[in-house]
Amino acid sequence: MSDAIKHECGIALIRLKKPLQFYKDKYGTAFYGVNKMYLMMEKQHNRGQDGAGFASIKLDMDPGQRYISRQRSTAQQPIQDIFAQINGRINEMMTANPDKKEDVAWQKNNVPYIGELLLGHVRYGTFGKNSVESVHPFLRQNNWMHRNLIVAGNFNMTNVSQLFDKLVSLGQHPKEQADTITVMEKIGHFLDDEVAKLYKKLKKEGFNKQQASPKIAQRLKVNKILKRASKDWDGGYAMAGMLGHGDAFVLRDPAGIRPAYYYENEEIAVVASERPVIQTAFNIPFEDVKELDPGAAVVIKKNGELQIHQIIEPLERKACSFERIYFSRGSDAEIYQERKMLGRLLMPEVLKSIDHDTVNSVFSFIPNTAETSFYGMVEAAQDELNKQKGQEILAAKDSLDEAGLQKILSRKLRTEKIAIKDAKLRTFITEDSSRDDLVAHVYDVTYGVVKPEDKLVIIDDSIVRGTTLKKSIIKMLARLNPSKIIVVSSAPQIRYPDCYGIDMARLEDFIAFRAAIALLKEHGKEDIIDNVYQKCKEQTEFKDKNVKNYVKEIYAPFTDQQVSAKIAELLIDDSVTVEVDIIYQTVENLHMACPKNLGDWYFTGDYPTYGGNRVVNRAYINYVEGNSARAY
Repeated sequence: MSDAIKHECGIALIRLKKPLQFYKDKYGTAFYGVNKMYLMMEKQHNRGQDGAGFASIKLDMDPGQRYISRQRSTAQQPIQDIFAQINGRINEMMTANPDKKEDVAWQKNNVPYIGELLLGHVRYGTFGKNSVESVHPFLRQNNWMHRNLIVAGNFNMTNVSQLFDKLVSLGQHPKEQADTITVMEKIGHFLDDEVAKLYKKLKKEGFNKQQASPKIAQRLKVNKILKRASKDWDGGYAMAGMLGHGDAFVLRDPAGIRPAYYYENEEIAVVASERPVIQTAFNIPFEDVKELDPGAAVVIKKNGELQIHQIIEPLERKACSFERIYFSRGSDAEIYQERKMLGRLLMPEVLKSIDHDTVNSVFSFIPNTAETSFYGMVEAAQDELNKQKGQEILAAKDSLDEAGLQKILSRKLRTEKIAIKDAKLRTFITEDSSRDDLVAHVYDVTYGVVKPEDKLVIIDDSIVRGTTLKKSIIKMLARLNPSKIIVVSSAPQIRYPDCYGIDMARLEDFIAFRAAIALLKEHGKEDIIDNVYQKCKEQTEFKDKNVKNYVKEIYAPFTDQQVSAKIAELLIDDSVTVEVDIIYQTVENLHMACPKNLGDWYFTGDYPTYGGNRVVNRAYINYVEGNSARAY
């Protein structure tokens, strides 16, 4: 993606089903779980670069012994920083006690972080301060073991203020109006309530408080707590948690917006945000990793039993398509093929733009995430070239000699690495308030491979703001002096904010929105701008399904092609004299390429929850009023 956007968090949950001695005997270390967690978090580093956190729970510890450990970091390399600190503590303990190197029982009782239940999180902060206090996992502490709650998730809630008010109505005093706090306190409230009810029941059965504690852990129904806690949630989420006595869970939202996958065998149970993370970390085949259904929860009891519960009635499945286009690692077998298909399906429009002239066209991509779509586009271009060769041979079969045949057959598709990203410069300029001049040099180009008669086709996985295209890429490509530049997006036009995890909150940031506004003004339809504003204002107090997305009316008068043409105009200035064409994926082709992930609200405005409609209307009101506040 040429325009960097902050996006998805990642979660990893590991439950070791055997005693730690088992892993020492089989794998040579009692720190097997810690090592696997490091691997899973690093394999999901693409999902979060603002911070990382780790927490572990030791099972069956005696009173007075520490059983919960947590480490969080916002360092430049947060995962490495966390595990450097963990390893430092472990090495310190083992160096001081060299005779305990083989004593797993002693290690469990004395060395922090070594435990049977582990939770990891990589964070992309969508808003708020990037302080260590904002980094998951969050901890809700209590002297009752089963009332300790550790929570981490990949989520955004659209109704934080309502959730906050609900907590206040329950008599709580939340320290902050943030979705992380409100979600944890909501789960914590019903956890406390369930524990209290169980204690009363056990008391009637003749158990004293000390005897009741382990019975509560056995009888506690995590699925019941989650059902009550999540009743009013509106958003996209994969919510993971651990209870102090050893139960754990991961709950997925009812529309399946945020991803979650799980796997278990006789040794481990594991959950993660991406399938290949589990495949790689535990060396297992694709088909053994299961996707958690929308609205369902994986619950792992203290005894190691893995249960699947339907917590919330599922909605129409709207799994995030951006996961497939960009966010998730392309090493997933399905995602790899889907990204190739996204590139292939663009080829008919590309052929129109280059007038089917594959001979005088150079194909390339904007590194690095568009590379897989590029392969699909090139395969489709090769099919077209082969078709042209066949037609040419058939047309000249009577007059074609060996030399002529070889000349036709020797024609090859021309692919080059044209754009080269300067990663170091990118890191520097994101912190520079006066970075426009530097942005122009984020990419270098390869000289000497494009001829004046060539058309240059370059694919990006998506075009969000268009800033880097305008200030850097198009200008640099124009220096190569091709006859035409065609910029291709494997994703459709991003028209609407996302409120379920991706940091895309302001309408005016989207080049497609700016293009639509420009078209309205050009065609004398400015009244639509004000009419939509009034309709959005009328809905500001709505809190139910009557909320509608009126921002769709901004785009309604124009075709996708008209908006794309206006985007092309906005992305070039007087310094660019080469013709520039912008081609976007269609929503229909997106669904064809990614049939299991039909979440497309950022392209279509069809939000899977009514909270999304509230957010887009608020974003539009903010735009018209010149308010820089976030819409959620």
